[in-house]
Amino acid sequence: MLNRPPRRHRRTAPALGPALVPVLAVAALLATAGCSGAGGGGGTGAGDDAAASSSPVAARAQSPSPSVTVAPTLTDAQAKSALVTPADLGGDWTPTQGAATWRDALLKGTADVTDCQRLLDGLYAENLLGEPAGSRAATGFDDTGDGAQLRYRVGAYERAALDSSLAWLKTVPATCGQFTATDVRGGQFTVRTVSAPLPGLGEAGEGLRVTVSGDGGGWPAVLTLDFAAVRVGDSALSLTDGGLDDVDAEDTRRAAEAGTKRLQEVLAGRTPAAPPSSPAPASESAAESAPDSDQPSVQPPAEQDADEDLVDRDEVDPDELS
Repeated sequence: MLNRPPRRHRRTAPALGPALVPVLAVAALLATAGCSGAGGGGGTGAGDDAAASSSPVAARAQSPSPSVTVAPTLTDAQAKSALVTPADLGGDWTPTQGAATWRDALLKGTADVTDCQRLLDGLYAENLLGEPAGSRAATGFDDTGDGAQLRYRVGAYERAALDSSLAWLKTVPATCGQFTATDVRGGQFTVRTVSAPLPGLGEAGEGLRVTVSGDGGGWPAVLTLDFAAVRVGDSALSLTDGGLDDVDAEDTRRAAEAGTKRLQEVLAGRTPAAPPSSPAPASESAAESAPDSDQPSVQPPAEQDADEDLVDRDEVDPDELS
């Protein structure tokens, strides 16, 4: 047998594993993108951005919506101008001489229903709407005729909190229709609450009539207290009209109407108009025009001379005439 030299085996490159194929493909794509960028792709990107910003859709997204309005903010000066005056109330209302004594005697107590404590505290502190978040002003009036007292305030509130307070007030007649309050001396009162709506005023509002009766403090008493609140934008007015006698609901309505109009005027940038003065009763007008009986009457000179002549004639002695 012939001895043949051994065959040389060809060295072949190892086959690429399946896992390397996607990696190489991604690398090729990146390289292609880099070349495109070097050839002026940056300018193309800026052009795309400019085109996008000039598109109608982008313009609509960037421009503010014309339907969104911002409620006017109540200033300190406007809050004072929005307060009602005795002329707005009419009758015997005059600036108050101080808080009525029945406030401490009949509104300062502990309710036997937890949800109703907020009502008592709010009536006593005059903040059933919560505390204003901005400008505020307050005033008070006394009715010299029947002893009632009206407390009035106006302020700028946080809208969500204001709406929440009005919603709570709407539920008070159902949750606190009747409950018992105990004062610091142990006396007990029966508190009753009914709804007293004020339709047609402002953008939202609520009204209540609260009566407090019992013998707390060692003396019988019946307190009637009307409460009204009206919202105009983010501002609101609130008032209480109460007394130990029956309270005229028309007084509350008149104050709420006048206050709403004044608040709307100041928020519109106008000065509230002065209320028309009430004409004096006919009896008073007649009394003013009638002459005072204590004052001497003034006669014309001719009449005075005639009277003096008559006096002189009366003083003449009849014997002198003969």
